[in-house]
Amino acid sequence: MAQFKEVSQKSKLHPKPEGLTLQYGTAGFRTHAKHLDHIMFRMGLLATLRSKKTKSTIGVMVTASHNPEEDNGVKLIDPMGEMVTALWEGYATQLANAEQDSLLKELKDIIEKEDINMSEPASVYVGKDTRPSSASLSQAVLDGVSSLGGKTHDYGLVTTPQLHYMVCCCNTHGCYGSPTIEGYYQKLSQAFLQLTQNALNRTDDQKRLLVDGANGIGALKMREMEPFLRSEMQVVLSNDGSSGKLNHMCGADYVKVQQNAPQGMNMGVGERCCSFDGDADRIVYYYTDSKGCFHLLDGDKIATLISTYLKELLLLFRHMFQFMLKLVTVCCTKTGVKHLHHAAQEYDIGVYFEANGHGTVLFSKAAQKQIQDLVKDPNSNDERKRAVKLLESTINLINQTVGDAISDMLVIEAVLAIRGMSAQDWDAIYTDLPNRQLKVTVSDRRVIDTTDAERRAVSPEGLQDTIDSLVKKYKSARSFVRPSGTEDVVRVYAEADTQESADSLAHEVSLAVYRLAGGIGDEPKPLH
Repeated sequence: MAQFKEVSQKSKLHPKPEGLTLQYGTAGFRTHAKHLDHIMFRMGLLATLRSKKTKSTIGVMVTASHNPEEDNGVKLIDPMGEMVTALWEGYATQLANAEQDSLLKELKDIIEKEDINMSEPASVYVGKDTRPSSASLSQAVLDGVSSLGGKTHDYGLVTTPQLHYMVCCCNTHGCYGSPTIEGYYQKLSQAFLQLTQNALNRTDDQKRLLVDGANGIGALKMREMEPFLRSEMQVVLSNDGSSGKLNHMCGADYVKVQQNAPQGMNMGVGERCCSFDGDADRIVYYYTDSKGCFHLLDGDKIATLISTYLKELLLLFRHMFQFMLKLVTVCCTKTGVKHLHHAAQEYDIGVYFEANGHGTVLFSKAAQKQIQDLVKDPNSNDERKRAVKLLESTINLINQTVGDAISDMLVIEAVLAIRGMSAQDWDAIYTDLPNRQLKVTVSDRRVIDTTDAERRAVSPEGLQDTIDSLVKKYKSARSFVRPSGTEDVVRVYAEADTQESADSLAHEVSLAVYRLAGGIGDEPKPLH
């Protein structure tokens, strides 16, 4: 076939280094950018096959999210804007690791297994973040798509959630929105402005928000969106990419792990602040109190704020909504947004956030239809009319395809405004136990295996017993370990009744991981 001849010729321009093996993980492929050219070309091929198979537009995003600037990565996006299925993650790994002379064989193997009609047209949307390597790597993706005769739309610089949004808009034929950057800004800003009309007497101080853009794509897109928000939000943007390095001492991951403000942000006492990560699919909030103490409002706090807001609105309609009983069910899953997203789809309204600030809200078709019917109901009283309009605007403001820092930020700002809450009021909804997250570099993260939604370690032998005995030394304590989905590190979480105890427990568990799970480099040092 002529198509395969072109693949064969073009693949030589994107050769695979011999012996290099990479795995498509929770966040796609991620490693140093210099190892990724062949991966990008091959993901262009795979996205084309996926498009032919699903008869839909597929997305390919070139980003390494919160990783250092010298890294890069790639994620595939399925037709409804969701992450690619587990089966096709396997195909991604298979294709990426095929040696140069067996690439066509592996490609034909996938075509045969999936019974793909190669005469079907293919459409692939491509986006990239601001890393220096992203331009050439996204070109490799475009080369891969074109070599199999696929059509591309290159969106250039976009946040990851924006590309997910575009893919969903395209495949719902405009029902979800217009698949343009301006369409995204218009949909979200209109919903935000409608919501904030319900907030009385907001002062300029209440509209002011300090935003850390992580020196990434989120800062760029926040600047573009500001005019759409008119005077309803006053954004003070730091780490906007004009001088600092991407994710270096800034961004959501830095703030969450260090539990400290990012470099370059001048925070006043009690001022609301937030940080995006490198590709703007995560957000965390924070503030400092009058004693100078730093307070983190992470994904758990965000989920609680949004859940309680939705519950208040829905309680006005409890005699009508069949899904009210499920509203406050709590579900635990393995780490990774794909697991949370699938679990949230089981509910009529699913609010999910990882502690790192990655999350969104899903509304089932049934829930959305009931809310739409109530909007049109002529018999509703004024209180219910207001509540159902708030629900409708909230649905329009939320990017349901994936966690979206810009969308989540606007939802949080609207909810705080409507409820007349400060960051301190929000923080007081519940009190976190002092906690600490650490990571231990290991030679192979696959040594760690877990069960019970990653709350207990099955291997290596003796690790869980050691953790259990360490936890018993401290009051109100818990500790979990899990392998990273993207790099050879093991993530350690510990909590206890005091920060000193949490830090001490985290350090002791880190030492156990280092000694029992093949730690490399220096032994973890005590935090104090």
